[in-house]
Amino acid sequence: MSHTAVGWHVELEFKEEDDQHTEAVALVRLPDGTEVRSHGHASRHNVDANQPRVGEEIAGARALNELAMQLLTKAHDEIDAESGRTSHPIHV
Repeated sequence: MSHTAVGWHVELEFKEEDDQHTEAVALVRLPDGTEVRSHGHASRHNVDANQPRVGEEIAGARALNELAMQLLTKAHDEIDAESGRTSHPIHV
């Protein structure tokens, strides 16, 4: 049996909306030609120190979590389409 190595590159971009809000966008292009995009957001409480890196980590993690859920849903839908039945949900 031959196996082909496939790699995915996930892009993450960050936008500092102001000194209290960070937005992240995650994007992955799949071998089947589809693109899956997600968003994450972080808000700094006004009594916390201004640490932009922490805002990026939180917003990025939330975007990646949403990306993972979208990929699970896509895979689940493809399983259902191939099998012709409704299968059990895929859980993380």
